[in-house]
Amino acid sequence: MKKILIYNSGGGLGDSIQIIPLLLSLKNHYRRSNIFYLGAHPNHFDGKLKEYNIKTQTLELNLKYFGFRWWHILFVNKNYKKKNDFKFDLIIDLQSKLRNSLILKRIPHIDFYSTTFNNFLSTRKVKYKSKDHIENLSIFLNEKIKTINFNCNKLPKNLLNEAKKLLPKSNYIGFSITQGNEYRKKSWSIYKFISLANKSLIKNKIPVFFIEKNQEHIIEKIKNQVPGALFPETKSELSCPALVTALTSRLDQAVSIDNGVMHMMALANIPMIVLFGPTSPEKFAPKNNYTKTLDSKKLHDTKDIESISVEEVYNLI
Repeated sequence: MKKILIYNSGGGLGDSIQIIPLLLSLKNHYRRSNIFYLGAHPNHFDGKLKEYNIKTQTLELNLKYFGFRWWHILFVNKNYKKKNDFKFDLIIDLQSKLRNSLILKRIPHIDFYSTTFNNFLSTRKVKYKSKDHIENLSIFLNEKIKTINFNCNKLPKNLLNEAKKLLPKSNYIGFSITQGNEYRKKSWSIYKFISLANKSLIKNKIPVFFIEKNQEHIIEKIKNQVPGALFPETKSELSCPALVTALTSRLDQAVSIDNGVMHMMALANIPMIVLFGPTSPEKFAPKNNYTKTLDSKKLHDTKDIESISVEEVYNLI
């Protein structure tokens, strides 16, 4: 493998953070390969996620929203289809939209991995039992690819020191309660989180809330009803996703809804409980041995995340 291309159509920070273990695993397995990243949106690894130090080469086609416009097929055919030096040994398609996959497949390649349309577009017809791309690629390539998770010790020292200063003790439990993208109702009631935090206080756990500084009304509401709750991000001049991961490494465990902060937390590899309603835990839950999920669809046969009770979450804690 000399050249590998990874395509990510998601635009959120969580969509990029979610593939960090895949990138690390491929870089470890194919140490002499050049790994290129093609995003339909800006490359967060060079921007808001730069502190994670995930090195990839950006495949810059100078197109916005690559794969989301049918005319992109014509663009690829005209500019790259006949360039042999542009050919990739492997293209990894991390999304499932048929249009995007068809356009992506026009980029010259030897092998094409995609789970779109029941793997129909893949160059090797393999059936997968997992939603984990690392496991699937091991089967697809007939090579055992070892999963490499993110190591928090490799975060910048200033972030690790800041996290230790903000959370110097132990027995912390973290809560992430707000969703960034409003296209689906994924939030669990703030009053349920307050009840859960107070139950945790009784067990001598210190509640730590991960809430952006501009959410003053939510912060004040929680402060008034959860004595002793901490809001570390409001006490720091630093602000970046990697700081959230550093802070999470100081926790004993965490509870979150399906959001970007969940993915930042997951990189710390601590025990987590994640609540799901309209979205799929199989697709979005962190792929590690420390995460437990509560899915309203399985528990209560509804996409309404509010059907999950405080007791169901507390029992897992």
